[in-house]
This record gives sequence, structure tokens and C-alpha cells, in this order.
Amino acid sequence: MLRRRTLALGLACASCVPLRALATPLARVPILLFHRFAAEAVDSMTLRIANFESQLNLLRRMDCRVIPLSDWVAWRLALARGEDAALPARAVVLTADDGHASQFEAMAPRLRERGWPATLFVYPSAISNARYAMTWPQLRELAADPLFSVQSHTYWHPNLLQERRRLPEATFERFASGQLTRSRDSLVQHLGRPVDLLAWPFGLSDAGLGELARQAGYAAAFSLGNRSATARDSLYEVPRHLVVDSIDARQLAARLEAAFGASAP
Repeated sequence: MLRRRTLALGLACASCVPLRALATPLARVPILLFHRFAAEAVDSMTLRIANFESQLNLLRRMDCRVIPLSDWVAWRLALARGEDAALPARAVVLTADDGHASQFEAMAPRLRERGWPATLFVYPSAISNARYAMTWPQLRELAADPLFSVQSHTYWHPNLLQERRRLPEATFERFASGQLTRSRDSLVQHLGRPVDLLAWPFGLSDAGLGELARQAGYAAAFSLGNRSATARDSLYEVPRHLVVDSIDARQLAARLEAAFGASAP
């Protein structure tokens, strides 16, 4: 008979969780996705810093347990092996895409204050090149912090479904595989950290891309969908909630309660 176990979270915010507070294998876990931060919302993907702080305060008021994305993946893989794994009740995961400098300047300090982890999905072609992006020294500083994990977002963020329609099949597979492996290899070379998670550019993927990600050695890949992740989701198309400035604390609270108050169908 398999013994119930709790995933080792290793962080004060998510440790010492009593067994009675464990989420079931059918739990819905909100994985939140952020992009860039500023004093004012200058475009649809920019989140005002004041709104971000309100959202973080909401997570605390709602007694959310912010866990590393790697813990969710480990839980999901353990269940697939038939093990009786568990996560904390009211578990939430924080992620950010694209490697914007404001993640280093505005997001990281606020998460450090709370001791909360986050996973950053980065496309290396922008780092130390694009004006909006972090530099490699900034990214190395975050990667060296146990609270932050830096993972792949392909090499230059192409729309892979569009490229599939444009290119012959064999050419497309070489292109897509190159985007996956080149990104991972570049991040490993610059940061000296393992890379085994992927976020699809624009949140777009299909079953064929998932198979390419598996072949490239990724343990899981993440999309959009604006719904909470469950153990029944494909490991290569895990949904995330896109958090933008139009989502205030009240709306975010409704999404979280919908996840915490329901089991997967």
C-alpha cells in the first residue's frame, strides 16, 4: 500500500503544513502568469505596481500557499507514477514570461520581502539585447537566489503554430526543435542551472509540439487558458491564468476561490 507523502517545499511560506490541510489529487492549482510592471499601465500586458502589491496582499489574506512551480510538476509526476503525493491546500504558483527588466526591478524585491518563489520563463535572444529585457548579470543574480527558477520560453519567441502552417513539415520540426534546445542550452551555459520546463510563446501549442518538447527533454510545458491546473491536464499544455492590469484584487479573489472551492470534474 502506498504511503501518503508531502512534497518537500523547502520554503518557510509553504512548510510545516499539517496533513489535514493537504490538497487532494483532484485539486485545482492556480498558476498565475505576469509579464511586466510599471507605475502606469502603458499597454495591455503591463501591470501597475500598486495593483500587483494589492494582488500579493490578497494572496496573503486568503492564506494561499505560494509554492515553486517545480513542486507542482513533481506532484503531477508522482501522481502519474501512482504515488499518493500531496500539495498544501490553497496552493498557488507564480510565473512570469519574457524576461522583462521590471521583473528584476519591481517583481523580485516584492516577492523576496514575502519569501515567495517564482519561475521566470525567458527567451535568451532578448537578454542583454532588447531594451526592455534583463541583462545576463541581472538574470544570473535571480537564478542564484533559491526563490527564483529561470526556465525556457524558446530562443526568440516565435508563434510556433503560425510557423507550422508556413513551413514544410520536416523544416518546421527542425526549426521548432532548434528553438527548444537552443534556448535550454543557452540558459544552462549562461546560468549554470538545469532547465527542464518550458512556456509556449503566446501560450500556443498542440500535441505535436508537446511531443517535440518531450523529445527535447522538457518535463512539462505551460500555456494559457485562464483556468487552474489539475492533475488531468496534459503535462505539455498546462494552463495558467494571465494576470493583467484589468484584473483587480476582487476579480483575482474570485478566480482563486473558484479553484479552492472545487475539485476537478
